[in-house]
Amino acid sequence: MTNVARVTLHSMKDKVSPAEWKARVDLAACYRLVAHYDMSDMMANHISATVADEENAFLINAYGMLYEEITASSLIKIDLDGNILSKPDFGDLNYGINKAGYVIHGAIHRARHDVVCVIHTHTWAGMALSALECGVLPITQTSMRFLKIGYHDYQGVVLDKKEEASLLRDLGDGEALILRNHGLLTVGKTIGEAFNWMHRLELTARSQLAAMATGAKLRPVPERVLQETYMNYQPRTRRPYGVMEWPALLRKLDRMDPSYKE
Repeated sequence: MTNVARVTLHSMKDKVSPAEWKARVDLAACYRLVAHYDMSDMMANHISATVADEENAFLINAYGMLYEEITASSLIKIDLDGNILSKPDFGDLNYGINKAGYVIHGAIHRARHDVVCVIHTHTWAGMALSALECGVLPITQTSMRFLKIGYHDYQGVVLDKKEEASLLRDLGDGEALILRNHGLLTVGKTIGEAFNWMHRLELTARSQLAAMATGAKLRPVPERVLQETYMNYQPRTRRPYGVMEWPALLRKLDRMDPSYKE
């Protein structure tokens, strides 16, 4: 089932519903894009997506595959209790799921029925930002989108479901969360929306760290302007995130490597 270059799997397309296959293709694309934009951590971290025609199931990566290897057929479907509902034949590799991924993602999918996709990253910039007492500073237009971002205190590797309640409280009904001393997390009503939130949060982290590294005095923005800019980013004042760029990003992947759709 394997060779030296890639994990070769039989296609799951004829074994799942059209709705699930679409979710699989989009989610595989999201993994590839996170890798392309240097936001992956080898095989760690997770991106999950619900299945449109199933109430209690979501898709997540096989623990052992790099983000750049993920395909639509390589994703594993689990229920909200972490039980594996279906997975491809990985042969001798016999990949399963990362428990920490299930605890974080399962909690959000169970509580937030508006959420289709959850993305969690450990980028160098995201981890550095998560360790700063000041948190996100609204010093750029992009960072002002996160003016009211949530924060979740570090409690160790997320293996205990007792952390679910505080995680959900800190996320609230928002789209982004700083996991203190850990990393970043975003959610979205679509996979494209969740990716948009994460891409912009990553840019916020990188730009803030670059500005702080100069040692120069940071220029503040008046509170009135901060609030107005934040409101311009809200759903009731603009189209949903991801609507315009997601098809373009898929075209980008098709030019680079269309194997994500396998």
